[in-house]
Amino acid sequence: MKFDIITIFPAIFDAYLSESILKRAIQKGIFEAKVHNLRDFTKDRHKTVDDSPYGGGPGMVMKAAPFFDAVRAIKSDGADTLTIMLSPQGKRFDQNTALRLSKEQRRLLFLCGRYEAIDERVRDALVDEEISIGDYVLTGGELPCLVIIDGIVRLLPGALGDEGSAREESFSWGLLDYPHFTRPPEFEGLKVPEVLLSGNHREISRWRRKEALRRTLHRRPDLLERSPLSDEDRRLLAKIKEEER
Repeated sequence: MKFDIITIFPAIFDAYLSESILKRAIQKGIFEAKVHNLRDFTKDRHKTVDDSPYGGGPGMVMKAAPFFDAVRAIKSDGADTLTIMLSPQGKRFDQNTALRLSKEQRRLLFLCGRYEAIDERVRDALVDEEISIGDYVLTGGELPCLVIIDGIVRLLPGALGDEGSAREESFSWGLLDYPHFTRPPEFEGLKVPEVLLSGNHREISRWRRKEALRRTLHRRPDLLERSPLSDEDRRLLAKIKEEER
């Protein structure tokens, strides 16, 4: 899978892409990320990428021309491309979006804005999809872009050491994740649940599902309304509620 990223701060991507899971995935050839400095596509000696907004108002607006030139240059190789703008006005990024994008056959091209906004003509003419990572405003699109790339890459075959990890994480099965424990079995009086030490994989699986349901019920009950619950899930939920009455 290939990502292209347009930004005025390419160094932001260097550190994150050169660590941990993403670094190993790049080394294994699972994905490729190329970062393009928007200032390289300006034509004035100051490499200006912004200007004051028409109609007045606070802040500066990123100019259309550098984005148009950058996108055209990247797409000049003829590769099929999905162009994504990071924007608080976009569709909310979630696990389903990450899964959909992880299956994309097209190259993903991310436009990272800064300042007050990007000239609307960029959105109108170049952008296929707008994505937001939440209902808040950041100083630029670089962090949202990294969040989205991370969310996509961990779903690509071979990216994680254990392929089951991605399947069992929060949201992957419509619920929050179950609690996790590791050695020692007791720490400062706090004990690991006995079932996890039992070696009974059927009971462990049932306990994990029940605790995932319990955690979701307490922290994100809205997810239960959308999650495809089985009859066994409903029995476990009823038991949880009975236990807690």
